[in-house]
Amino acid sequence: MDERTHHMVTSAAAPLLLKMATPNMIAFFIQSSVSIAEVWIIGQLGTGALASIALAFPLLMLIQTMSGGAVGGAVTSSIARALGAGDRDRAQTLIWHGFAVAAIGTMLFLILFLIGGRSLITFLGGSGDILEQAVDYCLIIFGGGLFIWLVAVVGSVFRGMGDMKLPAILMTAGAFIQVPLTATLVLGLFGAPQMGIVGAAISAVVSGFLISSIMLIILARVGRVIQLDIRYLSFSRALFKDIFKVAVPASMSPIITILIILSLTAMVATYGEAALAGYGIGSRIEFLLIPLVFGIGAAMTSLVGLSIGAGNIDRAEHIGWTGGIFAAGLTGVVGLMLALFPEIWIYAFTKDPATFEAARDYIRIVGPFFAFQGLGLSLYFASQGAGTLRWPVTAIFVRLGLAVGGGWALAFWLELGLQGVFIASAGAMTAFGIIIAVSLKLGAWRGQTN
Repeated sequence: MDERTHHMVTSAAAPLLLKMATPNMIAFFIQSSVSIAEVWIIGQLGTGALASIALAFPLLMLIQTMSGGAVGGAVTSSIARALGAGDRDRAQTLIWHGFAVAAIGTMLFLILFLIGGRSLITFLGGSGDILEQAVDYCLIIFGGGLFIWLVAVVGSVFRGMGDMKLPAILMTAGAFIQVPLTATLVLGLFGAPQMGIVGAAISAVVSGFLISSIMLIILARVGRVIQLDIRYLSFSRALFKDIFKVAVPASMSPIITILIILSLTAMVATYGEAALAGYGIGSRIEFLLIPLVFGIGAAMTSLVGLSIGAGNIDRAEHIGWTGGIFAAGLTGVVGLMLALFPEIWIYAFTKDPATFEAARDYIRIVGPFFAFQGLGLSLYFASQGAGTLRWPVTAIFVRLGLAVGGGWALAFWLELGLQGVFIASAGAMTAFGIIIAVSLKLGAWRGQTN
């Protein structure tokens, strides 16, 4: 075991976690501002454009959470466990396996969207120009998806070796490229053609290309714990299995989360364009919490994986509880502040009364329960590091049933309307966090080894 890895499996857990999570949190906070800025920029085009991005945004988040959360977390976990066990050759070979999975994921998502993407967006309530804008946005995102996947996977390689600063710095640089480029292309600034929401998709792909290229160049340089080395370019079923044993169950979380959002979007769309736009503004906060919590969760994945690889289950659990409580506190404060002062957020994107009312209802009802979202998500990432995801997957299925089934029952059967959809979403979020926390308390990680 190299000196850096030894330090990460023996140092005091709480200060080490804070030190590793801080650059991630700053970077993901800045990255989250890209989404906020994108909504503001698109909002300048009117309610129709906001409705289009509300339909398309969940599919963008599906790629980002699958690449960064499911596959990226699995790559971080596999490399961290290998380094924790002192097997650097295995860790370096895993890099190439991660790249292969990124390429497979890109092709799979593109094919699926070409087959059924338009039908899905139509089912969600898209029609006319709103439908066309959403479809065009998604075609560019899925067509250039390889660069989004590479940013996530290469960043996960660095995190697996405990380097949180470099991917954080490059993500921050990407944000400063993407925001002005988005404004230029969406609004047609500086003589550029006005592309509408399609410009935001082009900006995301271009930024991904630039940042992933820089990451690959740095990873190939000698002097790190592990590096991109052509001598380790070989593939084995055992290493793919090591990644997929975490990635496959972990993929249930982003898939079902997006399914929940899509289902709720379809229900909200029955109340009209303004309700859809308002829900898009309000629900984006929940999406923004995912990268913010990932800033903490990425450090937890790495440290838990290293501890599991070194055979120290007690330390792994301590890291899980420390990070989980921290994430719950952070998201809880954000949720409460927004619930108390929703107009601060909403008026930045719309002045339309009906849109404002829908967004305000969402934030006031769901915001106070964001703490459970933070708790559940952070422990989900930590469970990836432990290599066991049975209970997190169970929790996300429970959340699906409560959000979709409960939302339909409250909105249409009990006739509570939009507020019924939002109440069900809050209840489902609460159950998600509680189930994962209880499973950890009952020893869900016990018996895990590299």
